[in-house]
Amino acid sequence: MAASQNRTTVRGISAPWPLRAAVSVGSVVAPRATATRAMQLFCTPFGSSHQRAADAELGGATMHRMEHAGESIAIYHWGEVGVAPTVLISHGWSSFGLRFLPWVQTLQAAGYAVVAFDQPGHGRNRPAQITLPGFASTVQAVAAQTGPLAAAIGHSLGGAAVAIAMGRGMQAERAVMLAPAADGAAALRRFAHAIALPEHGRSTLQRQLEMETGQAMDDLAIHRVAPHLTQPALIVHDLVDHDVPWEEGERYARFWPDARLLTVEGLGHHKIVNDSAVIAAGMAFLRGEPVGERVVSTQELVYGYA
Repeated sequence: MAASQNRTTVRGISAPWPLRAAVSVGSVVAPRATATRAMQLFCTPFGSSHQRAADAELGGATMHRMEHAGESIAIYHWGEVGVAPTVLISHGWSSFGLRFLPWVQTLQAAGYAVVAFDQPGHGRNRPAQITLPGFASTVQAVAAQTGPLAAAIGHSLGGAAVAIAMGRGMQAERAVMLAPAADGAAALRRFAHAIALPEHGRSTLQRQLEMETGQAMDDLAIHRVAPHLTQPALIVHDLVDHDVPWEEGERYARFWPDARLLTVEGLGHHKIVNDSAVIAAGMAFLRGEPVGERVVSTQELVYGYA
């Protein structure tokens, strides 16, 4: 199942042919059961994040757990959280909080305290299924325990979760989004294409997900969420991101009133996380320096740069 290791990032990737064949045939002979199985795949993180998190150094973190939505969430603190200006870091799909140690070290050197955590089903937590609404809910819960934030940093699905949490009242003065996912329906289409799930199966899967979570996917798309956000944001996205396309990061910058877009090349979806130049740009943004370009959109100019 390596081809679907990130259910939000399967653009341009095909799942193993036995799975594709089973889904294709199952969609005809047992469509409901096939859609249910597809939903399990879509909502289950790759187990590799557990081992990678277990092998990762704590980097001086104090670790504790918080109960949320029936799960015991691993949380990592560096510095005087809630006393010093505090930054919350939100990882992406099939990842884990300790992945961001280069960010942590740089933030601490600049005087920040840092909070990271493992989403349900990820990292040092037990296996579990999780969705974007669950990601956002966990971000909100961790932030509520932490208090007002100087900034929030999110990668991929973790960026989408930060935006949704901010739209629901999470207090963060600034946001840094690294290759953020903008549209759950688009992600679902990429996933369906990867596993050869036909359109009728994809639409059934979407209905099941929306019933399960009580959230319409369109309501969580960034063009619905971002216009209501007033905090400054920096969006960093690789122009040739094969997992979450650059256009999704551009959409963040276009619809978020006080956002700027920094386009990079050669980093893809994963190397962008801890690239030294990206971290330096993020730190400059946190200092209030202008970074990236302002993306504008009007009826006269559909989109462009200012």
